[in-house]
Amino acid sequence: MTENYWLINSNRSLVKRFSKNNQNKDKFFEYMFIDSGRILGFLGKEPPLMTTREELKVDKARDEWRNLIAHGWRRTKPVWEDY
Repeated sequence: MTENYWLINSNRSLVKRFSKNNQNKDKFFEYMFIDSGRILGFLGKEPPLMTTREELKVDKARDEWRNLIAHGWRRTKPVWEDY
């Protein structure tokens, strides 16, 4: 099972899940998926609607994480199950 790292924006309307791509075919670089979702209704009542998925090299994904934290995003617990 892949470990996931979650962020939520300051007004609690958007979430992002960072997870390592364990099925990457590139032998030189590691990649991470960044899944984005929009929270519908109350957080925890129903899963967010997944809107996008990006695949970035690990160093670029770390840069994205730092950028989001600098703009008010915070860590949160998982808000949707793996699929």
